[in-house]
Amino acid sequence: MGVSSSTFTRKRWACRCCRRAFPRRRRGSSRPVPTLPFLALLRSTPSTSCQGTTSVCSAGASTSSWLLSRKCSHGLLREMAATKSLLSESLVVFGEIGGNDYNFWFFDHTHSRDTAKEYIPDVIARIGAGVQEVINLGAKTVLVPGNFPIGCVPVYLSGNKSYTSTDHDQYGCLKWFNAFSQMHNQLLKQEITKLKSQNPGVKIIYGDYYGAFMEFVKNPSRNGIDKPLVACCGGDGPYGTGHLCDQNAKVCPDPSRFANWDQIHMTEKAYSVIANGVVNGPYADIPLLHAC
Repeated sequence: MGVSSSTFTRKRWACRCCRRAFPRRRRGSSRPVPTLPFLALLRSTPSTSCQGTTSVCSAGASTSSWLLSRKCSHGLLREMAATKSLLSESLVVFGEIGGNDYNFWFFDHTHSRDTAKEYIPDVIARIGAGVQEVINLGAKTVLVPGNFPIGCVPVYLSGNKSYTSTDHDQYGCLKWFNAFSQMHNQLLKQEITKLKSQNPGVKIIYGDYYGAFMEFVKNPSRNGIDKPLVACCGGDGPYGTGHLCDQNAKVCPDPSRFANWDQIHMTEKAYSVIANGVVNGPYADIPLLHAC
């Protein structure tokens, strides 16, 4: 909002509803200027409906006889309809979500890595609630991606070094962490199934980022990648780690031949492989090319 009573005569209202309810004061007008508590009320009170916004305006005004509540409501309804129309024609990509929630526990070595498992149901529930919210706002096509195979990411590989061969799969990725990602993704697919049953007129698409990522891990040469588990920008440590990706980092001569840019982020090349798998298939239950 950022409008004080001293600047009220010179600035427009940021709140569109109450901009209509409180027109700019004209010189010589006897209409009262809203006080700072009223402005704070507008800043701190979200409105989820026209009625809610009108009541906020009324509650904060010292004099309500001049409130144009009907205009306020009609204007908000028009804006809501425009938003709904825009979302109904758009593709909403909702995610991927959960990586940093789990990283908090994985990088905190004072706790067992199993602690992160306790938070999977809560993360999934939050994703489901968020998807439902954008559907309620008018979205008709929503892509919900799963998590990547974090057991193939350099920062996990270097930070959880194991010399036990059974800890790694045939591609060199850490089995435990990939199983964790698959657990998240399995529960996410169940949540998406529930959302589909509750919203029959909406396309809710699961994006298999895990499978798309494994495409260049399993078949690096087919995708023009030399070292799928090594960071391009980093240090001399295992998997190209040991140094932050900054002005003093060691950088590979050709990032387009790598899947990982630094120890935790992928390259443009890797993302192009993932995008192709989601847009054209087979790494989406409805390929986006056919969904939009």
